[in-house]
Amino acid sequence: MNNLLVLPLLIPLCTAAILIFLKNNIPVQRWLSALSLLATVACAGKILYQVRMEGIQTLHMGGWLPPYGIIFVADMLSALLILVTAVVGAFCLLYSFGTVGEQRERYYYYPFFQFLLVGVNGSFLTGDLFNLFVCFEVMLISSYALIVLGGTKKQLRETLKYILINILSSTLFVAAVAYLYGVVGTLNMADLSLRVAEAGQDGILNVIAILFMIVFSLKAGLFLFFWLPGSYSVPPAAVSALLGALLTKVGLYALIRTFTLIFYHEPLVTHSWIACMAAATMILGALGAIAYSDVQRIINYNVIITVGFIAFGLSVTADHAMDGVVFYLLHDMVAKAALFILGGLIVHVTGTSQLQEMGGMMKRHATMGWMLFITALAIAGIPPLSGFAGKLLIIQGGLEEHYFWLTGVAVASSFIVLYSLVRLFMSAFWGEEKPRPATQAAVSTGMLLPAVGLCFIMIMMGIGSEWVYRFVSEAGNTLINPAVYIDAVLKE
Repeated sequence: MNNLLVLPLLIPLCTAAILIFLKNNIPVQRWLSALSLLATVACAGKILYQVRMEGIQTLHMGGWLPPYGIIFVADMLSALLILVTAVVGAFCLLYSFGTVGEQRERYYYYPFFQFLLVGVNGSFLTGDLFNLFVCFEVMLISSYALIVLGGTKKQLRETLKYILINILSSTLFVAAVAYLYGVVGTLNMADLSLRVAEAGQDGILNVIAILFMIVFSLKAGLFLFFWLPGSYSVPPAAVSALLGALLTKVGLYALIRTFTLIFYHEPLVTHSWIACMAAATMILGALGAIAYSDVQRIINYNVIITVGFIAFGLSVTADHAMDGVVFYLLHDMVAKAALFILGGLIVHVTGTSQLQEMGGMMKRHATMGWMLFITALAIAGIPPLSGFAGKLLIIQGGLEEHYFWLTGVAVASSFIVLYSLVRLFMSAFWGEEKPRPATQAAVSTGMLLPAVGLCFIMIMMGIGSEWVYRFVSEAGNTLINPAVYIDAVLKE
C-alpha cells in the first residue's frame, strides 16, 4: 500500500477548509493556496516516480481489501494526470491573483478552487465507480460556484443551464451504477472487469454500457456539448482556464477508463458509438470555431474539437492510438490552460471579445502575440511542439485499423483548429491598431508569467517527446492490457 495516494486529495481538502475561515485575509489566502499547490505538485511527482520504479500503487482505505471498501489506484495514466493537474492548477492560481478581483476573492474563490482540485484528483485516483461519482459531484459543485461567482445576469443564466445538465447526467450516473451493481454485484473497477467478462457483455450489460457512455459524454462535452460554449464564456479567464483544462478531461478519463477496463468486450457496439460521436463532435466543433468572431466562443469550440479528437483515438483501440490518446490528453491540459489565459489577456487589453474590434496589438504586446502563435501551432499538432506526437500517434493508429473516413475528419479538424486560432492571432495582433480607451488596461508581468510557463512546458514536451513517450507508452500499455491493472489491484 502507498499512503501517499491520499495526499493529492487531502492537501487541497485541508487547505480549502482552512481558507473558509480566512475570508477577509486575501494575502494569506493567496499564500496558503500557492503553498498547497506546490505541495501537491511535489506529492504528484513522488507518486509518478514510485509508479515508474515500482509499478501500479494502491491504497486500501480502512484496511478493507478489494473488491470491498474504498480503494485508490495510481497507474501511470492516473499518476501523469494528477501531476499535470497540479501544474496546470498552479499556473491558473497564479493567473487568478491579478485578474479575478478582490470581490470574488472575498467570497470563497480560493476554497472553491481547492475543492475543485479535490474532485479532479479523486476522479483520477479512485478505483471504484461509486467513489468516481462522489468525486465528480465534489468537482461539479465547486465548478457551479466558480462559474456563478460574480453574480452577473449572464453568469446566473449559464450556471442554471450548467446545473440542470449536470443534475440530469448525475441522475443517470447513479442509475447506471445501481443497474450495474444489481447485475454483477460489485463496483470495484478491477473486479467489474472480471465479472463483466464472465457474464458476457451482451443484453443488459450493453444497455448499461451505453448509459455510462451517455453520462460521461455529457460531462466531457462529447457530442452532447451544447452547454459548454456558454458556460465556459461567462466566468473570469482564470476560471475558464481551469475548467477548460481539467473538467472535460475528467469526463474523457472516465470514458477511457470505463471502455478500456470494463466495457471493452463488444467494441462493435460501444466503440462504434464513440467513433460516431467523435466524428460529429469534431465536425460541429469545427463549424462553431469558424462561424464565431468572439474570442471566448472560438476557444470554447476548440475545446470541443479536441474532445472529439481524443474520443476518436479511444474508438480506434490500437496500441499507437492509445499512446496518442494519453500524450495528447496531457498536452491539451497544458495547451488549453494557456489558450484561455491568453484569450483572457487579449480581452483584458482590448476591452472587447469581438475580433472585428481588435488589431495592432503586436506593437505593444509582442510577447503575448508570439505565445498565442506558439499555442495555436501546438494545439494544431505542428512539430516540434507538444501536440505533434499525440496527433501523429492517433492518426497512425486510425490508419492502421482502417478508420480512413474518421482519420480524414480528424486531420481536417486539425486544419480548422489551425485556421481558427491563426485567424484570432492575425485579427488581434496584426493590422492597424484600433482606438483604445484613455484608461487602457495594463498587463503586468505576473499576468503574463503563467502563459510563459505553460508555453515553455509545451515547447519542452515537444522537444523532449521521446523522453515523455517512455511514460506515455507505459500508460497506454495498461489501457491496452487491462490484466496489468487487474492484477495490481486484486493481487492481495
